[in-house]
Amino acid sequence: MNDVKKLLQQVASGEITPEEAEIRLKMKPFEDLGFAKPDIHRALRQGATEVIFGEGKTPEQISAIASELLGSGQETVIITRLSEEKSGKITTPLTYYKNARIGVCGKINPPDTDGKILIATGGTSDIPVAEEAAVTAELLCNNVTRLYDVGVSGIHRLLSHSEEIMTAKVIIAIAGMEGALASVIGGLADCPVIAVPTSVGYGASFEGLTALLSMLNSCASGVSVVNIDNGFGAGYLASMINHIGGSGK
Repeated sequence: MNDVKKLLQQVASGEITPEEAEIRLKMKPFEDLGFAKPDIHRALRQGATEVIFGEGKTPEQISAIASELLGSGQETVIITRLSEEKSGKITTPLTYYKNARIGVCGKINPPDTDGKILIATGGTSDIPVAEEAAVTAELLCNNVTRLYDVGVSGIHRLLSHSEEIMTAKVIIAIAGMEGALASVIGGLADCPVIAVPTSVGYGASFEGLTALLSMLNSCASGVSVVNIDNGFGAGYLASMINHIGGSGK
């Protein structure tokens, strides 16, 4: 439920007065911390609250932004690309997911939709990007199934999981090298497929560029592509798709 609808229901139930609701809606949509402007009304516009990109920020800056967001009523603050060393210096209480390099402050909510997000990787080396996608989706209240190391060099590994593929509401296909996994899954699935190229591979993979171009040129219908190593973007988009129409498959 978005914040505006929740606010209106509180007015209807008599929990708050119309005047109190008006004041809340008139509050400025961001706070100016000098070095950052936390977006307080992100959930009102987009359905999901602001996420902090941790890379390049100091622990003090991250702590201040997280505290401001939590203080404004945001239940959960996700911090991406957060190193383990930096996570130990965050003053706001934090749960840290090492493999995903994600931290979360505040409440961790359970899934609120029946739809399943399937995350598949070409190889074990793609797991860090996959975990970023998986944890992002889980923190955005989705059921996630992981299917790792099912690349095209041993296609029977993927085909043995046909039921998981056919019952997913959205699939994230993550691969480096030549990036063929997305096309193969796109040819098997009846749901949207989000392709994530990774920077895994030998010299001619050009740090993920080869996989990116391969995925963009996929002949399978229903395949979209995010940027190289962008597990967060894939997990966020998958969550948006998974929440369309309420319950999934």
